[in-house]
Amino acid sequence: MLLSEDKVSHLSHLILDCFKRTPAVRLKGDEARALREIKRVLASDLAQEAEVDRTVRARLASYSRPIVEGSQEWEVMYRKALEEEFRKRRKP
Repeated sequence: MLLSEDKVSHLSHLILDCFKRTPAVRLKGDEARALREIKRVLASDLAQEAEVDRTVRARLASYSRPIVEGSQEWEVMYRKALEEEFRKRRKP
């Protein structure tokens, strides 16, 4: 899913606010650095999610029997392929 820079910034501020309100979390350094790191992680995860989506869609499109996108069969196969692709890419 693509998010605008404004949405990523808003989410990162919400995450930082949650961290600041959590007694078990203590920030090292300044808040600007923490915000940059949160934004970097969000952008990285969103990019990986988009790449996995493209890979799964290409895989489903390559089947010899065409599957209509949006159909129940396509949704089930998409979900299974998506889970499998994320499992393959999961960091050990």
